[in-house]
Amino acid sequence: MTDAHASVPLKLFNSLTRSLETFEPVHPGEARVYSCGPTVYNYPHIGNMRAYVFADTLGRTLSYKGYKLTHVINITDVGHLTDDADAGEDKLEKAAAERAQSIWDIARHYTEAYWADVKALNIRQPAHWSIATDYVPAMIDFAKAIADKHCYELDGGLYFDTTSVTDYGRLARHGTDEGESRIDPVDGKRHPADFAIWRKTPAGETRQMEWDSPWGRGAPGWHLECSVMSEALLGFPFDIHTGGIDHREIHHPNEIAQNQAHSCSDASGARIWMHNNFLVDRSGKMSKSSGEFLRVQLLVDKGYHPLAYRLMCLQAHYRSELEFSWDGLGAALTRLKRLVMAAAPVNDATPSEATDRRLIDLLAKFDAAMSDDLNTPVALTLLEEAAAMKKIDAGQKRAALAAMDVVLGLDLLTINRSDLRVRPKAATIDEDEIEATLARRKDARAAKDFAASDTLRDELIAAGVDVMDGDPLGWDWRSYVD
Repeated sequence: MTDAHASVPLKLFNSLTRSLETFEPVHPGEARVYSCGPTVYNYPHIGNMRAYVFADTLGRTLSYKGYKLTHVINITDVGHLTDDADAGEDKLEKAAAERAQSIWDIARHYTEAYWADVKALNIRQPAHWSIATDYVPAMIDFAKAIADKHCYELDGGLYFDTTSVTDYGRLARHGTDEGESRIDPVDGKRHPADFAIWRKTPAGETRQMEWDSPWGRGAPGWHLECSVMSEALLGFPFDIHTGGIDHREIHHPNEIAQNQAHSCSDASGARIWMHNNFLVDRSGKMSKSSGEFLRVQLLVDKGYHPLAYRLMCLQAHYRSELEFSWDGLGAALTRLKRLVMAAAPVNDATPSEATDRRLIDLLAKFDAAMSDDLNTPVALTLLEEAAAMKKIDAGQKRAALAAMDVVLGLDLLTINRSDLRVRPKAATIDEDEIEATLARRKDARAAKDFAASDTLRDELIAAGVDVMDGDPLGWDWRSYVD
């Protein structure tokens, strides 16, 4: 760990113990992180993407604190059922049947769409994208290793006996008032919480994705995939496992049970389990079944830069519920614009080490905030305070802003205001027309024809353009929300 950020220990909330814990890496100087990735049967909605903004912020913080980061995000292209409680159809198989398409083509299309959202939100590339179907042979080997002691066969495949491991479900607090279990019984299982390790293709049916196994031709269970890929790429134990809070109730307890069985111990696989809370949408458009559901591209279509959504996520602590609204997103975009404007004067300055006491104190407070379980709301205010500083060396200010922004990921020193000007899909005018109209308006004002000037301004406003007299940018799009 570097001396600069070693003075404040990094504390993270462990969902397994429900407490703040000082981060102590399994391997000195390293941080190994696994994040549950998307099931690529449809586009991710912005609630899904909050999990990756959080995981990226965690990874950036670990790098900032001086750790060598190895981050793995998986792509689930097989095995995830329509009901997380081990019932229903495989999501990819169902999508392929409904659309009469190749399941491989569907998986590739939505994987690339997800990667486009990752890029748009300035989420750093992980060390590995682990594709589930690449690891099926390893999944079969893993299942074979635990089958005799921990599993049993049904007509539908191989199932894990959750009573065969110690304290099953402790992550979700199953069996307590605090627990939020939503596990439903499935016919033939010994216990309601038991789950599929391998699902056999039913007689008379053919899957597009299926493999031979000791338990019949079929496909792996969703929970098995993450255990296998995290061990293969990070080793057991690794440092941190992340995911949405919904994974805390079924998916991650099942991963832990498998990890216990495979390691012949009570170890969960990861030292710390971290979960971001939900993004709540009162309009009801978050669901993928609602047609025009909320995804990153829809925000862009409405005229919002995707980094405004990243900032919106950072404004709330990752463990707090975050309510989405268009007004809230608009306020985040305004806040981002102000930050970009404040940083602009030092963009071209040569960075130099901070010696100004005000900057040194701000950087220390920033480190303390991020070390306090990723307190991004406080960190953002400190970034704004640094950006607003006057009468300070430009090189020192630029270096300080860069140090903060590398953690928050807002690209303050590489984007400008015009980059944040996003044309709404519903706009009826293009930029050349806007510039031509503004030129005519300038001529009208010079000729003191203020009636004509006002008429041209009103035409632009009606076309969704804000005219900004006296502002070097000149104009901006109005975000469009119906």
